[in-house]
Amino acid sequence: MDLHGDAEPFTLADVQLPEVLLDAELPALLPALAQLTGDLSLVRAEFRPAINATPLGLEPQGGLSAQCQQRARDAAEQAIRGWVARGRPAAPDLDAVELATLLEFVTGRVEHDYLPLFRHQLGYDDPPDPVGNGAEFTVVVIGAGMSGLAAAHRLRQAGISFRVIERNPEVGGVWWENSYPGCRLDTSNFSYSYSFAQQPMWQYQYSTRDSIVDYFRRTADELSLRDAISFGIEVESAVFDDRTCRWQLRLRAADGTTSTIEADALISAVGQLNKPNYPNIPGRERFAGASWHTGRWNHEVTLAGKRVAVIGTGASSFQVVPEIAPETDRLTLFQRNPPWIMPTPTYHALLKPGLRWLFRHVPGYHRWFRFHQFWVNVEGRRQFALVDPEWTHEVSVSAKNEALRQGLVAHLEQGYADRPDLLADAVPTYPPYGKRMLRDDGTWFETLKRDNVAVVTEPITEIVERGVVTADGAVHEVDVIIYGTGFRASDFLTPLRVVGRDGVDLHQQWQDDARAYLGVTVPNFPNLFLLYGPNTNLVVNGSIVMFSELAVDYVLACLRTLLDSPHRTMECRWDTLEKYYRRVDEASSLMAWGTPKVRSWYQNASGRVTQNWPLSTFEFWTRTRAPEHIDYDFG
Repeated sequence: MDLHGDAEPFTLADVQLPEVLLDAELPALLPALAQLTGDLSLVRAEFRPAINATPLGLEPQGGLSAQCQQRARDAAEQAIRGWVARGRPAAPDLDAVELATLLEFVTGRVEHDYLPLFRHQLGYDDPPDPVGNGAEFTVVVIGAGMSGLAAAHRLRQAGISFRVIERNPEVGGVWWENSYPGCRLDTSNFSYSYSFAQQPMWQYQYSTRDSIVDYFRRTADELSLRDAISFGIEVESAVFDDRTCRWQLRLRAADGTTSTIEADALISAVGQLNKPNYPNIPGRERFAGASWHTGRWNHEVTLAGKRVAVIGTGASSFQVVPEIAPETDRLTLFQRNPPWIMPTPTYHALLKPGLRWLFRHVPGYHRWFRFHQFWVNVEGRRQFALVDPEWTHEVSVSAKNEALRQGLVAHLEQGYADRPDLLADAVPTYPPYGKRMLRDDGTWFETLKRDNVAVVTEPITEIVERGVVTADGAVHEVDVIIYGTGFRASDFLTPLRVVGRDGVDLHQQWQDDARAYLGVTVPNFPNLFLLYGPNTNLVVNGSIVMFSELAVDYVLACLRTLLDSPHRTMECRWDTLEKYYRRVDEASSLMAWGTPKVRSWYQNASGRVTQNWPLSTFEFWTRTRAPEHIDYDFG
């Protein structure tokens, strides 16, 4: 893993640079080479990529003409050859103005306040300063998934004593638990990676589940985090002791034995998408065959030659169905709502060989490629999800959202041009980004056209011993039922029992309407910090890995504030939370997923959006730099 910017050595005699550079992503390669060589002419105006996203994504190579692309490749080749001829010197130190020039080549002109965020995403942040005043202070982190590992790394850097409790036998969280066929990222793995643990060795743009689990394993190994993780132990309850101002945790090991531990502060990194949601269909328990949820895949049952029902067309089903359909005798897909599909030709493809070569051999290139991916997603897609209150279309929510909708409909029409019967049920009746957008390279279309695949849109009324009954009275006889019906995302921290100050139960306080300031802190629960908490899921403007890192930064800043004070506890004020949610809820109502015409897992039972961050990424960055004393009560 490239934690320090190292690159593999090579000789020019062993590589055809012109051919390699045909695979390069120039908007990222040019600033990478400019940084490596100190030659800022590589980021001159004629090579600057377009930064405005089109409805279906950015133009290839930033919209540069073929002639301009070739001039850029020639300049890149000369830069690489010159760097090798000089003995591959380390990149020179750039001053703030020079670094800003490189960054703004990618982003266009931005406010100076953005530059620290950009440095963070390049992975050039300094480690956090040691925290504390010499007093003994222990933190317990629940979970060793994506957020838990980030917390462990930063706590260790800050010199704070901590322990991680993980119920599974391995790191990786939801990625370790979800092992269904076809499981993979639907966001770029360059964005779905830590700023502090960037690597050049990705094989795909959208990595498989095994690649992501391997990334988390190697991160834990290379950052020496395993010694702080207790595997195979579940936290059953966490109770705040008003007298000692410490958290009392009850643990249960895999063999059933229980124990208790104490902590001065508690960090929950249990995630949102790890509690399977089974549909409330009468008779589910009567089915005589095998059945399971995609999030709890049964690898003991073979599907070869069997009649299989898949209920749901969300992200997991979208990945599962193409993988298992060829081996089944017949696959029946029960669809309630069709998904919007973003055309992604590279979804299952390996990265181009030349691009992978450049990642391995040009120091820093993978960092700039990751930064470009970050910037494209940070605000570039958000504009297509914003609601225009004056817009009156029955489906879309703005002119830009309608342009996106028309592009997506055209993609569906092209994909089902030879199957109008499938097209009739494939166009969603809700606005793009109202629900999770899925990615496809044509595999989904071809799978649904198979002779052994049928799509049923009639509502399911019950499940019987032989199979699934729909509203038209048909009995669809099957041998296996697979539930691709998502997760109980809004049930934050369940089934963990959490009791705060004065005996307040967290779930009773929330009453199925989870709220936390910045997704992190909750009134009545001193020294409790949540990661990937309420309203921190991202849809169009960034990476949940980045948001978890920023939340961890905020937790460290809170701990620094607390330990530098004479106090033992800090907790969010009610007026702070209420003011915050007035802003969040208002902003949610102006996003495609917050309109009255949409129902999705982004909302709780009452319809309030509890999952997504509706504001700008920069605002979250700004708010998580340090706590405002006025937002907290100290004790």
